Amino acid sequence: MALFTGTQQEYYEGNDYGNYQLVSIRDIINQFMIAYVGEEKIISKARRVDVAFHAKRALAELSFDTFKSIKSQEIELPASLTMILPHDYVNYTKLSWSDSAGIKHPLYPTKHTSNPFKIKQDTDGNYDFVATSGTISSDDLSNTDFSSALSATNNWTFTPAVDNTPWGGTDVDAVTAGSPTGVTGGSSTRLQFDFKPFTSSYNSVVTGRAYACWQEINVSNIDYLDIRAYGSSASVIPDETSGSTIRFGISSTPGDIATNVEKANPGLNNTISNPGDSNAPNFIPASNGTNGLAYVEWVSTGNTATQKEVLDIDVTNYDVVYVLITSFTDFINTASSPALLSDYSKRRNTLTDVEVIYEGASPDLVRDGDSTTWSNYKSQEPSELIQQDYRESFDLPFHRERYGLQPSHAQTNGSFYIDELKGLIHFSSNISGKTVILDYISDSLGTPNEMQVHKFAEDAMYKYIMHAVLSTRANVPEYVVRRYQKEKFAAIRKAKLRLSNIKIEELTQILRDKSKWIKH
Repeated sequence: MALFTGTQQEYYEGNDYGNYQLVSIRDIINQFMIAYVGEEKIISKARRVDVAFHAKRALAELSFDTFKSIKSQEIELPASLTMILPHDYVNYTKLSWSDSAGIKHPLYPTKHTSNPFKIKQDTDGNYDFVATSGTISSDDLSNTDFSSALSATNNWTFTPAVDNTPWGGTDVDAVTAGSPTGVTGGSSTRLQFDFKPFTSSYNSVVTGRAYACWQEINVSNIDYLDIRAYGSSASVIPDETSGSTIRFGISSTPGDIATNVEKANPGLNNTISNPGDSNAPNFIPASNGTNGLAYVEWVSTGNTATQKEVLDIDVTNYDVVYVLITSFTDFINTASSPALLSDYSKRRNTLTDVEVIYEGASPDLVRDGDSTTWSNYKSQEPSELIQQDYRESFDLPFHRERYGLQPSHAQTNGSFYIDELKGLIHFSSNISGKTVILDYISDSLGTPNEMQVHKFAEDAMYKYIMHAVLSTRANVPEYVVRRYQKEKFAAIRKAKLRLSNIKIEELTQILRDKSKWIKH
């Protein structure tokens, strides 16, 4: 049962060198299940998922202070003097910059500067909760280009299609996302309302239904909204008063899954609510909107989509509003025979590229860029280069020349500090443009290829898992738990000694170097 399963040629011609010293976590779990779990063993029964969890925890814990730190990154430091922390960063072991000869010069952390949260203030020094602006995010308003199917659970609620066959009409295809043919302008994907007229059973006249879709948005911290979208409506045909209409706006109330079946009153034909309810939709006031309301409309525009907008919609009196889209066609012809309906083709209204832009006061403190502390620090010569207390100066008495020297500043390599909140490493100005190297610790759980254990620490992994499993079980004698706790600690200590890689010859040479008389 050899552990090396390939050939020597495959190894030396491949690129996975040195892998024999490592054991994958999958093998660790499999071997633990075989060797430590079963009848007449300390652990008679254990679920593989529990063992896998404890194995990952063991791998992470040992990665922090037992395993070798082998992960590193280098960048050419930009003018911003910052480096982004790696995605799997836990802690650093060393920061340095390399010169033209490839020699690393260590950098030391500074505790004398930082980049605190700079609060925006007005001219009087008061905290300034200034107006903020931007586009309503996808978290609050999604599927605005209608590239995916409409769903009431995660984007647009809409009125359903209705079968008009009982009234002599045809099926209605209402509110679908797609890429219609013959429509230009805006995105290729769009919202479309397809319908045909039908004969009303109330008064034997040709009519059509009104449809809608809507989304709720929170405007509790928003003062004004701007809206814009691309839209088009079907061209006017005979027996229509005004052709097809599609509207897009901001309403104080949502639409309704019920559809309007009345046609005679054009005002009712706009209703997206229960039949006969002429109060909806409730578009909120807007001085520059259509008819003084916060909506735009496209009426019989044909196949070319055009962009329209309404600016400065005041929503200060609302906590919640609704982005509402309505579609309808006014038919007023009296149908003497249902056969006349065959003269009408399917009508199509479309909308796409919906944008809702907000402006409002922030309820939280506003950050005013980089702090003055950091700006001043990076714009000046690094403090370690101008410390008079250790610079050669023959004007000062010797006892004053180096009084109060801080070892971390007794160098000219540079310094850094880590902004944990932003995930950035800030460097002193004398390192700009240099090659910066970050050696860091990860938890070894980032990718499957990383989840490996050095053979020096394999036994420590087994002991860690054994103790973890036993300590989390009921009815396990305390002396058994303590026994494996001691074995775990002993195995980890042994792994640390092995991985410390101390060589007698190297240690001897170091001791000899210490005994040398250093001449100047």
